[in-house]
Amino acid sequence: MHEAVIVDAVRTPFGKRDGSFRDTHPQDLAAKPLEALEERNEFDPEVVEDVIYGCVTPIGEQGANIGRLAPMVAGWGDGVPGVQLNRMCGSGQQAVNFAAANVMAGQHDVLVAGGVEHMTREPMGSDGDGVTDTYFEYFDELTHQGEGAERIAENYDFSREELDELAVDSQRRWGEAWDAGYYDDQVVPVETELDGEEITVEQDEHPRPETDLETLAGLPLAFREEGNGVHHPGNSSGIVDGSSALLIASREAAEEHGWKPMARIVQTEVVGVDPITMLTGPIPATEGVLEKADMELEEIDLFEVNEAFASVVAAWLEETGVSWEQVNVNGGAIAHGHPLGGTGAMLLTKLVHELERTGQDTALSTMCIGFGQGVATIIERV
Repeated sequence: MHEAVIVDAVRTPFGKRDGSFRDTHPQDLAAKPLEALEERNEFDPEVVEDVIYGCVTPIGEQGANIGRLAPMVAGWGDGVPGVQLNRMCGSGQQAVNFAAANVMAGQHDVLVAGGVEHMTREPMGSDGDGVTDTYFEYFDELTHQGEGAERIAENYDFSREELDELAVDSQRRWGEAWDAGYYDDQVVPVETELDGEEITVEQDEHPRPETDLETLAGLPLAFREEGNGVHHPGNSSGIVDGSSALLIASREAAEEHGWKPMARIVQTEVVGVDPITMLTGPIPATEGVLEKADMELEEIDLFEVNEAFASVVAAWLEETGVSWEQVNVNGGAIAHGHPLGGTGAMLLTKLVHELERTGQDTALSTMCIGFGQGVATIIERV
């Protein structure tokens, strides 16, 4: 079996809802990481055999197979194919996992995988309109993700204050990491237009690193009536616009093109879980990917557990026993936001750069997914 290596990984800054990217077409936003990968690694786009892009709301301006349109908008010509996939919140990470599987199987040598979501111009949930009555022959009820997060908090008896503490820490970590330049090699500036004027977006717009517990305590609940829940906008992931992409190749192709790999993809996993509680997937996904890789939790140096909601991360920490000090070390989606289709690729982008910066060896990324799924990936620095 061939080795799949990560040559490079980049993302755009994440623009807040109705922020600096509100006039930017999603196809243009999707193209930016591709342009950056080409510029940074000096390759002829024709060497890319496929572009695999996640997008959770593939309608309107994000429809018509944005995975195919993005490389054309990036100036890669008509010879580079592309495909869009939707595994909901796990789409970007699934794109990477599919690319790795293709390389490992010897089907392709050079691929780009990532994702995009413009949550301002194509709002979350606008691509669906409920489920068939037949669904209820198998499941008792249909819940949304916020309710799933609340039920997790109830099941684990998490208080609002302890979830707020996690949220404050996420914001603080992002601020310290940004100020220290830890994001410099992975976040590429985007030149675009806003209100008819040319601008350059260089920084994430959603984070509030000055956030404290007192501020969060004053926010209204987002999904339940006061006194009957714990989640609010301050301890839930931010709605943002952004994209990310990784250049993935076989080790042989990397050597042929003179690329120095940053990491290899060790193993991947995807699981299904209860669609009512919905968001517990990272727990069995983590167990599954470790078992497939014949590894133990103690062998993993860094983790990214997507902060869709604070209770999701807290439950994962409770079940695994992993130290919070190893998880989301440079802040998570509560701080920088969660551009649905692009987040999974962004989490792996964070990990590969952090491994390189610190000299640590292994990392694991995992995400919860709507309707009850989980995805996971293990990478190793090379």
